[in-house]
Amino acid sequence: MDIRDYDVIVLGAGAAGENVADRARQGGLTALLTEHALVGGECSYWACMPSKALLRSAAVIRAAQRVPGAAQAVTGALDTDAVLARRDAFTNHWSDESQAEWAEGAGIDVLRGHARITAPKQVLVDLPGEGEIHLTARHAVVVATGSDAFIPDIDGLRAAQPWTSRDATSARSIPASLAIIGGGVIAAEMATAYAGLGASVTVISRGALLEGMEPFAGEKVLESLAELDVAIHLATETTRVSRDQQGFTVETNTGETITAEKLLVATGRSPRTRDIGLGAIGLTPGDWITTDDTLLVTGFDWLYAVGDVNHRALLTHQGKYQARAAGDAIVARANGASLSDRPWGTHVASADHQAVPQVTFTDPEVASVGLTASAARDAGYRVRAVDYEIGDVAGASVHSDEYAGRARMVVDEDRNVILGATFVGQDVSEVLHAATIAIVAEVPLDRLWHAVPAYPTISEIWLRLLETYGRPGNGHGSSMEAEPAYSFASGG
Repeated sequence: MDIRDYDVIVLGAGAAGENVADRARQGGLTALLTEHALVGGECSYWACMPSKALLRSAAVIRAAQRVPGAAQAVTGALDTDAVLARRDAFTNHWSDESQAEWAEGAGIDVLRGHARITAPKQVLVDLPGEGEIHLTARHAVVVATGSDAFIPDIDGLRAAQPWTSRDATSARSIPASLAIIGGGVIAAEMATAYAGLGASVTVISRGALLEGMEPFAGEKVLESLAELDVAIHLATETTRVSRDQQGFTVETNTGETITAEKLLVATGRSPRTRDIGLGAIGLTPGDWITTDDTLLVTGFDWLYAVGDVNHRALLTHQGKYQARAAGDAIVARANGASLSDRPWGTHVASADHQAVPQVTFTDPEVASVGLTASAARDAGYRVRAVDYEIGDVAGASVHSDEYAGRARMVVDEDRNVILGATFVGQDVSEVLHAATIAIVAEVPLDRLWHAVPAYPTISEIWLRLLETYGRPGNGHGSSMEAEPAYSFASGG
């Protein structure tokens, strides 16, 4: 029997798993990654990187078409084959050789096989064609197995074998038509990508587009998708799906029937926890895993969960952030820190609660961090929200002659700090980190007046939002306001 010991054993070698193993290794512990697919995980091969590669080429053309001089130089059709080739290069043609080499160089061992927990600190790895390896963790086992696309219980849907996000980002060719069930980030991004690549796209969403964000974000993206000739059915339930040699037929509760060569289901995610041995330690297979802010699983002193699997924030950068916190906490505890301690600084993932940045790479982009105005009110804050049209900022007008976008700043009226910010417009992802810093650091508005944005840049939106809110000491609605503000105050 092959038996091996490590300080830290990580189930899943995606971005989160890699980072927690690396952090533990840097802290002087031995670490092992187990992976049954590709080292690097979802983001590298089927999500963040290939999806953005599919989106970028058409976005660049549309951006150039908005600038006289450049517009005249943009002729001819998009080279779809070149776009797909560039996407393939981003994924290293679905080879994880370089990622595995990185792990080896970092002193992290990798076992390629299916791992499952069999008892406290005990893991069994089934290596295809090679038998089983029994592992013992001296300090911690970390679950970083990620999530899968959720397939809702719709008549005929599973039997029809639709695309999930993995299929959409790894497709070898562009279908003539694509129907998408869902109205969230993946649905909006893939609708933008495939419309830009020449497909006839239809979106079917049971709610609004990009629900959970500021309402104007979904409205702006909806307008953009319409300009790309995407057919959109909101407040529409899919009731039945069938498939034949010609493609898919989607029936809805409105009586409308949509046909398409391919069908993408983008209705959320489910945790990859069904077959990793959770039942052996008293947890429920198939459930999300609950943790504290050090990513320690509730009720355990040795089990951690990072990334999508804990359902705190299903974003790669947040998973990596959690992994760094978990790795530091594991090292600290291995060196004698009490489990009753409440570590601070890099040992906790406190930003997961209400300071999560996210970019939706549609055209226009949606960049947001923190709480929406509605969520802030629901949380009991007394808030005021101010809006400003980004196209009225000098830097944006230089950026594009047809710049259209909006920004919103949500302010805690009692503490005079920002709770949330949303930007919708071309390239607004590059101004998001300033908002993230302001929210995490709780920078008072009167200090932000001294963070002077360079002219002419889109970052000048910060000055305009502050002017709209009102100068320090002048009260709200001062004569210095550049534009009328949208505002409200909730009880408090």
